[in-house]
Amino acid sequence: MARKKLSTTVYLTAEQDAALKELSAKTKVPAAEYIRQGIDLILAKHREELSGQTELSL
Repeated sequence: MARKKLSTTVYLTAEQDAALKELSAKTKVPAAEYIRQGIDLILAKHREELSGQTELSL
C-alpha cells in the first residue's frame, strides 16, 4: 500500500540539480524518489538522535 506523500521545497545547488536530472533521465527513476532515498539514508544514520527518549541532565 502506497504511503501518502507530502509536498515540500528543497533547494539544490545547480550542480546537484543537473546531476540528479541526468541520473533520473538515464535510470527513468523520478528525482523525487532519489531525494526520498537520500533522506532515508540520513535518518537511518542519525536514528539514535530520533529516539523518543531524552536523557535527564542532573
